[in-house]
Amino acid sequence: MLCVNVELKERRYPIYIGENLLKNPDVYPVKAGDKVMIVTNETIAPLYLETVSQTLTDIGCQVSSVLLPDGEKYKTLQSLDLIFTALLKENHGRDTTLVALGGGVIGDVAGYAAASYQRGIKFIQIPTTLLAQVDSSVGGKTAVNHPLGKNMIGAFYQPATVIVDTLTLNSLPKREVNAGLAEVIKYGAILDLPFFDWLEQHVDNLVALNSDDLQYCIARCCQIKADVVARDETEKGDRALLNLGHTFGHTIEAHLGYGNWLHGEAVAAGMMMAAALSEQLGDISKADVGRLEKLLARANLPTISPDTMQPEDYLPYMMRDKKVLAGKLRLVLLKALGQAYVAQDTDKALVLSAISACTQTD
Repeated sequence: MLCVNVELKERRYPIYIGENLLKNPDVYPVKAGDKVMIVTNETIAPLYLETVSQTLTDIGCQVSSVLLPDGEKYKTLQSLDLIFTALLKENHGRDTTLVALGGGVIGDVAGYAAASYQRGIKFIQIPTTLLAQVDSSVGGKTAVNHPLGKNMIGAFYQPATVIVDTLTLNSLPKREVNAGLAEVIKYGAILDLPFFDWLEQHVDNLVALNSDDLQYCIARCCQIKADVVARDETEKGDRALLNLGHTFGHTIEAHLGYGNWLHGEAVAAGMMMAAALSEQLGDISKADVGRLEKLLARANLPTISPDTMQPEDYLPYMMRDKKVLAGKLRLVLLKALGQAYVAQDTDKALVLSAISACTQTD
């Protein structure tokens, strides 16, 4: 088992990474007599709910659960209300621990519920998708979507612990594994060229779910994110770099309808748009853009815009992005592989040109 610590100003919390951790009582920050509610979905519940419930029961906890529908389109205020209703019906108080058992949607919704219920209760992240294990479960971003924008309603709220059991990846559809690799590749592209080099050598093993490579990869991604979050917990500076490709990607998700493209798929295409813009600005080299494109393709990820979208479809969504300040578009771009920066007041004509460069032509 590996352990990465997130070091914040006032406290720290561990990220445990290994196999069979769902059954390991030592990684759960609860004790006998604690009340626990597990938030999961209809897909994950038949696979892992009994295991987690039994482990917590063996510790001596009082355990209940609430099931949400599965899918990005259910990352809504309505799903949040289902959790609140379940908590209230069972008289849960501020001493309750909420457990998020599932992918990024469950983690975000349950985390926001924990941040909001009685003004804040403890919660544990148990991410079961690669994307959630390397990204969304770490760092305390919690939110739900709105039809006009992704993650527009939420809070920064840190978990007590993150438990990453890599065996849960064996039950994932290949498409979900590939989508998670988009966020993995992002970390190398923005901050860690040696890790990007390592990914070029090992991406085929990651696609094949090689256990040793997966554990190293997840730990490295979590360490990179933990270091960034420690410097900038509420995204006033460096943490914005973690959004490479996301402003473009969130637009794809919102325009197509949440869930039609997976988050990682949209981010992959978005990273290529950001790289194309960076090249147009004279920053990243054409060769480095090619390396990024090749690595994404080897992970079976899209590198161009959806064929149903035109460049002009993007700007209305992008101008509602959380990084927009005083009506000026701010984007995460690349000086080189492993070196990202936030571009201020990016010229919209160049943005459209970059999107066009990543748009399928007949």
